[in-house]
Amino acid sequence: MGVSTLAFVGATGGAGTTRLAVETAATLARDGRSVAVLDAAFATQGLATRVPAQIRGDLTAVATGEASLAEATYDADFDVAGQVALCPAHAPFERIARAKTSEHAQAFERAVAEAAGQYDHVLLDVPPVAANQALAAVDAAQRRALVVPATARGRDLLPQQRGRLRDVDAPADAVVATRTDATEAVAVEDADHTVPAGDPNPTRPSALDPESPLAPAVADTTEALLDLELGLSFDSGGLL
Repeated sequence: MGVSTLAFVGATGGAGTTRLAVETAATLARDGRSVAVLDAAFATQGLATRVPAQIRGDLTAVATGEASLAEATYDADFDVAGQVALCPAHAPFERIARAKTSEHAQAFERAVAEAAGQYDHVLLDVPPVAANQALAAVDAAQRRALVVPATARGRDLLPQQRGRLRDVDAPADAVVATRTDATEAVAVEDADHTVPAGDPNPTRPSALDPESPLAPAVADTTEALLDLELGLSFDSGGLL
């Protein structure tokens, strides 16, 4: 089965944690696994844009005790053998502020544990660690991958975020560089895994297309981060 909970932690804002979490979830579901993606990025709420339904309950409401995990979870509706469930943050500022308190951060950890009991894997979309819910997310995860865009800014901020994770006793297990095929991409020497940009405006995860150059890269990264083997085929890369 491999690792059950993995946090994708941004080394900087806009690192691509949401995209990587969804692409990883789609890859796992393509292999027949059930996956939940939980959004700890309360401020940007990027995962909400991936939900194909009207959002009523959300993860901030779960943290504040105003909704159950089931009420805040939505089927991604991908055509795959497995299942992808999305639990977004989608709330007014007042509830976001309450959900960020230390008390409600503990409820966030309980939500992660609950999801881990219901799905094969739980992926956490985590912003640079600076708030209680992000601390809760990295603490709850079995593994943490720092996600850094292949830019000078991303590379420069990587050591800072790596140090912050060590400071909270939740060190990074790996570094994933994203958008490595961009025209102005820079080398991230500390990266353990690299993922190209893929379709800039996808209507569905690029990883669902075996011919996409992103698909095998995400599959390789997923196998390494979660300690598992995927039985996936790729038209351009043979068989995993």
